[in-house]
Amino acid sequence: MIEGKRQKQVASVLQADLNEIFTKLALNMMGGGMVSIASVKVTPDLLEARIYISMFQIADKDLAMKKIEDRAWEVKKLLADKIKGQVRRIPVIHYFLDDTLDQVFKMEEVFKNLAEGKV
Repeated sequence: MIEGKRQKQVASVLQADLNEIFTKLALNMMGGGMVSIASVKVTPDLLEARIYISMFQIADKDLAMKKIEDRAWEVKKLLADKIKGQVRRIPVIHYFLDDTLDQVFKMEEVFKNLAEGKV
């Protein structure tokens, strides 16, 4: 299904504001690695948002996701303060781990091994 213009606008606002909130709450740096909002997908009714979290050089990603989930209420409160004038209802937020970066590193390793003849 194609995303509507309003969905994309709200997703963009959510992504920018959530990255700012993560920085403010020190959720963007964990265990010597970086955490960022990779993308945001919003349902057509704008009542739910799927937040895809990207992690770089974090050993225990499950623990990092748990820390984010534990502070979800605080994140949502700060988000509500930021976007209350732009949306009628604050969307329900669901966090998901975005493993795209891990896949890129795996593919680079495969290509490197192919180039070196280590197949």
